[in-house]
Amino acid sequence: MSKLYELPGHLIRRLHQISVSAFAAEVAEAGSDLTPVQYAALTVLRDNPGIDQITLAGLIAYDRVTISGVLSRLEKRGLLERSVSGTDRRARSLRMTQTGFALLDQLEAAVQRAQVRMLDGLTPGEKAIFLELMHKATAAGNEISRAPLRPTDGEEPTG
Repeated sequence: MSKLYELPGHLIRRLHQISVSAFAAEVAEAGSDLTPVQYAALTVLRDNPGIDQITLAGLIAYDRVTISGVLSRLEKRGLLERSVSGTDRRARSLRMTQTGFALLDQLEAAVQRAQVRMLDGLTPGEKAIFLELMHKATAAGNEISRAPLRPTDGEEPTG
């Protein structure tokens, strides 16, 4: 067997493929084509109404430039609204629409099923250990990421 299959980077890439596939399958079965990044954006907006695009990108560890396209697609679907910020005329304040809230509610069970499918082969104890180690590894590597997680409350990044 090739040493490739023992490399953490290769295994992480494969697990990412599995997670995206599980998410897409469950969300499609629930009647939507929302992507994992779109879901992350809406979830953070639900919890942080009125934040700007750069803050959102930091909170989901996504590229600040690329997030614009994600937001445009969500806006076209009527899931969020952008308005001029009250504190900075150059910035846009982001808010979910009622349609966005409804979609997140509709997809909640599907997203939870996807999370279970991603780690199907692990026991409950192994899942807990694996999640703890993923948090530790992502926090340790956050600053070398092209799009680091930037929490707004001063907490250390964990995911």
